[in-house]
Amino acid sequence: MAAMTRSEIALTAPRRRRRRWVPPLMAIAVVCLLAGLWAALIRLGLPVPTLQGNLAATHGQLMTLGFLGTFIALERAVALGKAWAYLAPAAAGAGGLAVAAGAPGSLGEVLIGIGGVILVAIFVAVHRIQPSLHNAVLASGAACWVIAAGLWMAGWDISRFVPWLVGFLVLTITGERLELSRMTGISQRARLLFAAAAVIFAIGLLTSLATGGAAATPSSPVPVGIRITGVGLIALAAWLGRYDIARRTIHGRGVTRYMAVALLAGYCWLAVAGCLWAGIGQMSDGSAYDAQLHAIFLGFVMSMIFAHAPVIVPAVLGRPLPYRAGLYVPLALLHASLLLRLAGGDWAGSVDAWQWGGSLNEVAILLFLVLAAALVIRSGRGRGAGSQQLREQLAPSSELAPGCGQPGTPSPGRASRQSG
Repeated sequence: MAAMTRSEIALTAPRRRRRRWVPPLMAIAVVCLLAGLWAALIRLGLPVPTLQGNLAATHGQLMTLGFLGTFIALERAVALGKAWAYLAPAAAGAGGLAVAAGAPGSLGEVLIGIGGVILVAIFVAVHRIQPSLHNAVLASGAACWVIAAGLWMAGWDISRFVPWLVGFLVLTITGERLELSRMTGISQRARLLFAAAAVIFAIGLLTSLATGGAAATPSSPVPVGIRITGVGLIALAAWLGRYDIARRTIHGRGVTRYMAVALLAGYCWLAVAGCLWAGIGQMSDGSAYDAQLHAIFLGFVMSMIFAHAPVIVPAVLGRPLPYRAGLYVPLALLHASLLLRLAGGDWAGSVDAWQWGGSLNEVAILLFLVLAAALVIRSGRGRGAGSQQLREQLAPSSELAPGCGQPGTPSPGRASRQSG
């Protein structure tokens, strides 16, 4: 290899220093995940210690803004490559830890809100480099994060601002899938259809905000905003099922097929969630509420995380996550346990099925986390072969994530998750 010039050293040295921030920030995201999962066990009514009195009530915020917010912001900070961008995952992660620890006042909410504002700034910077529809959609998703955090700080119950948490993740994920659709050469008509679906979804969110997000009662009309949002979810799911590249890569092998299976399964759950939102049209505690939220947060969002981990982890950590057929085990367990939870628990009314399904949901997530960590650690043992392993890991997925072959390289048009 030729010696690096002084200018090359000057450009790459700061990036290497910034990469040192990645492992601790990822560790913070995992802590938020574990706290959120523990809170879920409490909400399932299982005999586990409460740790701190308000933990169960912050389950949704910890999972979406603490865990996924930190993870998504970190990925975008790595992609942009600017030091200031790392303030987004740092603030979100610190806020998640504060919420999990039961910090007094609104410290956690404020920090998480700051993280969302900085993520919006990241997308603004990216959009200036590469103006595009998908970057506008991604920025809109980050704006939903900020609105959700603001409503949280204003004292709204999570059932009233949860559509904005959904908006953050759905627009982030679908925006990235829209970016990847360029690989299939979709038509202008297809892009307009996506824009129409996203607009319907956004109108639903704004309408739910205008009506205060209140749940329906026997004497009040069903909030129309939730129904419109559900129609938007159905439209987005239909668009993904028709135009997403996963329809082609499902015929591949190895990691390419695994990712496609997870993606398509997730799109089915997105459609199910849309039907529930459009049909029920309210956000209030109970079995319907549980089904509406977990169809999208577990069925759709977690499937996107499972699908994109083989691409995201190398892009962020600079180490490959080698594909193994065993990755199908937590994926299958996730969907089977979610079906048990929704069909046997929420629909049939079996508390045992609901608790078993919810517990196995967590087992699937933790099993995937352990498998992914083990594969990354094993891949990093041989330093001499590390870069070659990384190229081999990303090569089969290049059709899914253009620009990921250079982890950490500024890539405004890079897709992920997907969260992902």
